[in-house]
Amino acid sequence: MKRLLVPVAVVAAVLLSATCSMGTPAGDGNAKYRVTFTSTWTAATHPTNFPSGPHFSGLVGATHNEEVHIWELGALASDGIEQMAETGGTSRLGVEIEELIAAGTAHARLSGSNLPTSPASVTLDFDIVPSHPYVTLVSMLAPSPDWFVGVSGLSLLDEDGAWKESETVMLLLYDAGTDDGATFTSANADSDPAQPISRLSSESGDTDFTAGEPPVGTFVFEKLP
Repeated sequence: MKRLLVPVAVVAAVLLSATCSMGTPAGDGNAKYRVTFTSTWTAATHPTNFPSGPHFSGLVGATHNEEVHIWELGALASDGIEQMAETGGTSRLGVEIEELIAAGTAHARLSGSNLPTSPASVTLDFDIVPSHPYVTLVSMLAPSPDWFVGVSGLSLLDEDGAWKESETVMLLLYDAGTDDGATFTSANADSDPAQPISRLSSESGDTDFTAGEPPVGTFVFEKLP
């Protein structure tokens, strides 16, 4: 079993850096955003046991209201998050998102390209509405047992209720808590019982990622004209 540091507070994203200027009032209607996923994960930034063929799976997520928690730090991963984090597959998470859309708590499913290597970048454009101003978006880091990056419940409204012009999220790594593998290329070893989602870090040094290492990339959300 990996020994992981689980934060006391459940937060939507880590090391969140806002670069917001005067926004457009959400009351004026819907908005369109572009998110740019840039990976910075290399042998130079993370030299410990750096694997061959580093890449990230396709982006998947949703726009939704405040009732939705597709994944959370300190909570158990859903079947969809488990599949995404372990294999990069999106079918189960897609079903979960479609159920949220049918219930009215999510507005749209987001689906974007993968990063076939790292470093690299990819963009995804999406529409968002005032009634569902939150974004959840994830991608598996690969190869890995069940490690992923993402944001959970990121609001694109500022404190004044205006659409943010931009938002930058530094991507640290999360462990889905569904596989006991401790290194990038560990054999499949289902966690029994499953553990809560946590920040991937280890004071004991028993994983390829250790506390204090730099982020593996960024999500930059930019409001389009």
